[in-house]
Amino acid sequence: MQENRFAVVAEVGDRIADLSTPRPIVDEDRMAANISRVQSYMDANGLRFRPHIKTHKIPALAAAQVAAGAKGINCQKISEAEVFAAAGFEDILITFNILGPQKLERLSELHENIAGLKVVADSTVTVDGLSAHFADRKPLAVLVECDTGGGRCGVQKPEAASLLAKRIVEAKGLVFGGLVTYPKPQSASDVEAFISQTLALLQTEGIACPIVSNGGTPSLFEAHLVTSATEHRAGTYIYNDRSMVRMGHCTEDDCAMHVLSTVVSRPTADRAVIDAGSKALTSDLHGFADFGAIVGYPQARITSLSEEHGVIDLSNCTGDRPKIGEKLFIIPNHTCVVSNLFDTMVFHRNGTVSRVEEVAARGLVW
Repeated sequence: MQENRFAVVAEVGDRIADLSTPRPIVDEDRMAANISRVQSYMDANGLRFRPHIKTHKIPALAAAQVAAGAKGINCQKISEAEVFAAAGFEDILITFNILGPQKLERLSELHENIAGLKVVADSTVTVDGLSAHFADRKPLAVLVECDTGGGRCGVQKPEAASLLAKRIVEAKGLVFGGLVTYPKPQSASDVEAFISQTLALLQTEGIACPIVSNGGTPSLFEAHLVTSATEHRAGTYIYNDRSMVRMGHCTEDDCAMHVLSTVVSRPTADRAVIDAGSKALTSDLHGFADFGAIVGYPQARITSLSEEHGVIDLSNCTGDRPKIGEKLFIIPNHTCVVSNLFDTMVFHRNGTVSRVEEVAARGLVW
């Protein structure tokens, strides 16, 4: 008989050291401290905080973020937002251009079921498509996405943002909701210049701008420098990861997620092989030359991943080296992708399992 994919992977009271691997695990106390630290910063600077749930994809964690003071949540795709709407969340911003009849129909169904849905657009094509679909339906709030230096989506100039906002105001079925951006790190002055110029143009046109949504964990602790923003969005901060340590946002002791892995082979003195490959650690480098930091073995490097194997170079290790059967705690380069690789997430406190949560929005990427 085929094993159920949601078969029990751990039970409350189990020791983390006894779990079958590979398995992502989350330290409850570190996660709670991360939530509190960031919410306190936002509160102190008068900013509404909108956590991005793509990092964890778990309604119970979003509920903890809201309980701490967050105002609404940020989702990336419609299917992801549907899971959180079903869990009772009403104030949802989807930060992705939505195109095509299938997605628009699902979007309208979602919009009918919650009170605070908002989406983004950075082109007349997207705006006109939304308008054509919502012309005779409940009006939909649309924010103009601005490229303030991040080099991804977004209009390129304040003048273009103002023109697109005017198009939204004049469009049937739509309401102008404000501005949104995902900037490159350490660029607060550029973001503020772009946004303030856009706000001035909107004021000239007599267009009110209810929301100015700045974003990103990489830009998290410079959020207060973007004085025109009304809210900030961030996701990775709840777990933190190796890239956040490198940026100085946290230390390894603030990283709540680890990928627990087992050494399955020591073919040579300088090589170890673990049971965590690209299906457990992700192949995201995020600017690193290797695939994660191994707690307790700072000189060891995960140099390559195949689907099921991770190869570790031990040649620079001067002390003990991991043995066959040893469990390793790996800080991933990018936690958000790890969440999307597993059906469940194991939480622990002081090495003892405290709960197991289904990753409810896993795989929902459209």
